Amino acid sequence: MHPVTLRVTQRTQSVQGSVPTQSVGTIYRQDKKTAMRTLMIEPLTKEAFAPFGDVIETDGSDHFMINNGSTMRFHKLATVDTAKPEDHAIISIFRADAQDMPLTVCMLERHPLGSQAFIPLLGNPFLIVVAPLGDEPVSGLVRAFVTNGRQGINYHRGVWHHPVLTIEKRDDFLVVDRSGTGNNCDEHFFKEDERLILAPHQ
Repeated sequence: MHPVTLRVTQRTQSVQGSVPTQSVGTIYRQDKKTAMRTLMIEPLTKEAFAPFGDVIETDGSDHFMINNGSTMRFHKLATVDTAKPEDHAIISIFRADAQDMPLTVCMLERHPLGSQAFIPLLGNPFLIVVAPLGDEPVSGLVRAFVTNGRQGINYHRGVWHHPVLTIEKRDDFLVVDRSGTGNNCDEHFFKEDERLILAPHQ
């Protein structure tokens, strides 16, 4: 396995959106060749990801000892949210292949009837592209994050996000989401002038 080098940008300016104003910074930069905007990739933190869901990690999380003091339990790192009483939370494994980079972000999806968690099983970083809650995602409010290889995420119900984006050629994820009746996947395709570029290696 080869080391992965990513362009990660710390965000320092103030951006107005559908979430409270916060110290964040430039969401993207303009690509002179294509005129498309390139997303700036932020390191994943609980604070930055809070409008979109939970970061599942041990660092800085509440814990207590169980099993006669032999085990440390990091308790309730995320909550499974389902819309209907008859829904069930299920556990699956996604085996994801990497996509060619740079990637043109043409679409996002959301799950209106349940949350969805991704926990990496092989210890590799992965990419996250999200947009705030709303009837449809706003291209100018899309954000990108990269995990440190020890973090999982739990998308809140209805949050717009890109399908899983692995950096390695193939990666496995433990997925906790909803099983039940009804449509639980909406897709939104951006107009050509709204599309974004994700270029983690530049």
